[in-house]
Amino acid sequence: MAVMAPFGSTISPSTSSFFFSQTQKRPFQSLIPRKPNLKISAKASFLPGTADSTVEAVSEVSSAGTTSFGFKNLTETFWVDVQRAEEMPLKVKLGDPSSRLENVAIRVELSNGCVGWGEVAAAAATAAAALAKAKEACEFLRRSSALTLNLVLEEIGTILHGQEYASIRAGVEMALIDAVANSIDVPLWRLFGGVSNSLTTSVTIPIASPAEASELASKYCGKGFNIIRFNMGLNLSAELQVIKAVQAAQPHCLFILDANGNYTSKEAIMVLEKLHEMAVSPVLFEQPVHKDDWNGLADVRDVARDKYGINVAADESCQTLIDVQKVVQENIVDFINIKLAKFGVLGTLRVIEMARKSGLNLIIDSMVETRLATGFAGHLACGVGCFKYINLDAPFVLSEDPVFGGYEVFGPVYKFTNARGLGGFLKHDTIARKL
Repeated sequence: MAVMAPFGSTISPSTSSFFFSQTQKRPFQSLIPRKPNLKISAKASFLPGTADSTVEAVSEVSSAGTTSFGFKNLTETFWVDVQRAEEMPLKVKLGDPSSRLENVAIRVELSNGCVGWGEVAAAAATAAAALAKAKEACEFLRRSSALTLNLVLEEIGTILHGQEYASIRAGVEMALIDAVANSIDVPLWRLFGGVSNSLTTSVTIPIASPAEASELASKYCGKGFNIIRFNMGLNLSAELQVIKAVQAAQPHCLFILDANGNYTSKEAIMVLEKLHEMAVSPVLFEQPVHKDDWNGLADVRDVARDKYGINVAADESCQTLIDVQKVVQENIVDFINIKLAKFGVLGTLRVIEMARKSGLNLIIDSMVETRLATGFAGHLACGVGCFKYINLDAPFVLSEDPVFGGYEVFGPVYKFTNARGLGGFLKHDTIARKL
């Protein structure tokens, strides 16, 4: 596994410049007003609204004399002057003709003309509420005077505070950071550390008959996928038959089982026993018990690890930084599942920092989202290089791709280019109105 670059490290892109392109005619340095109080402090605010969340700043100038920035440094030095900020419905048909994705897109345009995009994951029942709250954040951005990026993000964290608004906060943070990365002509994966420019995702097999699941798994494995993910907890007998059929068809594939909190600890341990009888040893057993059953989660982890050599991950149990801290301090699980929609972008970086210090393993996942959100998550995963498992297959369930550009897909491999920022944007015909 690649070694992770520290968040504050400087980056020097090999093929992209930290200055504006010739079409923009404005060097990056011109965006930073020369004021005495703009010196980089020893510590810089990193997480909005968190007094103890400070990070070490890094030198603005590299030894070669070229201006280069790590993400932490950039939050203190880049001044954000928002010209336009808009929220809009993002509706995309799913593979099932009777259903569709109803998320919210965020578009931010800075005074220098650079645009950033973000995506808010929202269930259909809450799409209207998410749109309304995103509108509030966009109104703030439009009327706000120029501020350094960290102060803008701090204000957004105040407006969209707490777990209730985490997915909306994530979408707005994405758009702002994308706009800034576009301004300095840097791809996001470099901004977040530059460890790699590609990743390999697992793929999820939907609810299906054993024969259908086996056929689909063979199709995916034929394209290069080697980690298959199953959702469990609804019908154990049927689910075990599916797993058995897929294993028979693709014996070399690795399995991740996600129980989505549907078992008691006793039931989860029974599942492990049945899997053992079938000679199935998943690499990961995710959220086996209810999100609030911490003791049960620890019990399952102990049995899974000590008796069967299987790792256990927490997903729904880790919704906040306090939850993550509990997992770390009490050594409850082997992995934490990170979603930008759970923690926001800055919160995700803080979780990564906590995991690095404690040795906790990480998996990055997503909600049902387009390549806007999975692209941002992928850039981040590539940049920091610390995720052992990656599950960013959500766009596969969409019947159309509303994103122009962005990462390139080669089976399970996502390749991120040196295109600045996210590298992609919404096609006009997929949103409610032309921009």
